[in-house]
Amino acid sequence: MNQFWDSELTRSAGTSGLVSMIVSLFCVVLSWWALQNLKLDLVIRYPKSPQGRLLHLLLAIVLGHFVAGFLLDYLSWTGLIRYMF
Repeated sequence: MNQFWDSELTRSAGTSGLVSMIVSLFCVVLSWWALQNLKLDLVIRYPKSPQGRLLHLLLAIVLGHFVAGFLLDYLSWTGLIRYMF
């Protein structure tokens, strides 16, 4: 009986980790796509340089991380609603 709960717990943790990774990567890609419309040449001297592209990537990762965190928190909050009633 104890092994059953251990396997269920590890399976649930693995599924949760996989969903978190997929949502995070999707949000980073979505942020990258959205940032393509940003005119970085107003802020950066050479936006096509390696440093400019790296900054673009870092901005996409940071924005994607925050969006993914919000979506994953929202998903967990909706799962907790069932305990209200």
